[in-house]
Amino acid sequence: MTTTTKVPGYADLPRLISLMTGDDKHHAAAESTVDVLWVLFDRVLRTGPARDPGRDRFLLSKGHGPMAYYAVLAAKGYLDESELAGWSSARSRLGHHPDRVRVPGVEISSGSLGHGLPIALGTALGLRARGADARVVTLVGDAELDEGSNHEAIVVAARLGLERLTTVVVDNQSSTHGWPGGIARRFDLEGWATRTVSGRDHDALYDAFTSPHPGRPLAVIAVVEPKGGL
Repeated sequence: MTTTTKVPGYADLPRLISLMTGDDKHHAAAESTVDVLWVLFDRVLRTGPARDPGRDRFLLSKGHGPMAYYAVLAAKGYLDESELAGWSSARSRLGHHPDRVRVPGVEISSGSLGHGLPIALGTALGLRARGADARVVTLVGDAELDEGSNHEAIVVAARLGLERLTTVVVDNQSSTHGWPGGIARRFDLEGWATRTVSGRDHDALYDAFTSPHPGRPLAVIAVVEPKGGL
């Protein structure tokens, strides 16, 4: 008798996330990213567990509340599903902040906000210097843009024309002060290509990530429910 193993899909993500308990404070932060993460790993990024040198790089700057990230990594074969229930325990490699040394598929250790975009900028520059065509995508939160290091990176990336760099901002309206004219305008003023879409619409996200933007880095603003509104 032939047996088949069901490959987890998007519909399995709520179940996978539910296996990871004990971080209710950051549940909304995790849920806000789940659709963006799925579209990237399922349809956009050229990557896989083997860590091919030519792979695209995904940098999760919004590293707090990584349950959705771990769920997507498990669905895509980076992690075994059995690891999820024991996450954040003393014996688990899955911590409250992702660890690039211990967790397959994780490119940076994150959780301290404001570092993902500057690191992505440096990564994109290094890959370009090597003649690599790999894409670098970093996911940040809207409140995280309050960190000044992001704005230095926003300015430099546009001036250097880093076309292979993408920043996706998950906007759940948690920023303390916001930005005059909206988040997209902050990037647009510095010369980035920008797209603002629903962070729950998979086709709109895919189109935003894959539409050409020659000679300019790309900022995708993924708008989701306000923090606390889930």
